[in-house]
Amino acid sequence: MKKVIMAFALVLISALCFAGNQQTKTSKDSTNSGQVVVMDKNMFINDVFDFQNTPDWKYKGKLPAIIDLYADWCGPCRMVAPIMKELAKEYKDKITIYKVNVDKEKELAALFQATSIPLFVFIPMEGEPQLFKGAADKATYKKAIDEFLLKNK
Repeated sequence: MKKVIMAFALVLISALCFAGNQQTKTSKDSTNSGQVVVMDKNMFINDVFDFQNTPDWKYKGKLPAIIDLYADWCGPCRMVAPIMKELAKEYKDKITIYKVNVDKEKELAALFQATSIPLFVFIPMEGEPQLFKGAADKATYKKAIDEFLLKNK
């Protein structure tokens, strides 16, 4: 009986690990699928800005972007997460929304001097990124997207 339980547990754990890896790959491949994309350092260097090889900001993306620097333990970050998901769907094909866990990606957090979270980096197609500190309501983010990223007034 113990062998059956152990075998079942092993199969269950393997299935969960496989499902988790598939979900991560999907979110990384879908930079504009109307979803918030989990970003790590390598994705940042490839898709946003290669800070290791050049000191001058040059955005590599195809669409304006927002980077949400957050932590799982942060209450305001958890409150804003559903808003970012809604905005990713609403602005699909117009902007890309990324999220970076500052506890896992300390180098990216340091790059933007994220001393408090949530911290949002609004990246237009041309020009310097702008930082937005703290949580806000959906209307505030929409205004920033429309006026700063999309230049709609």
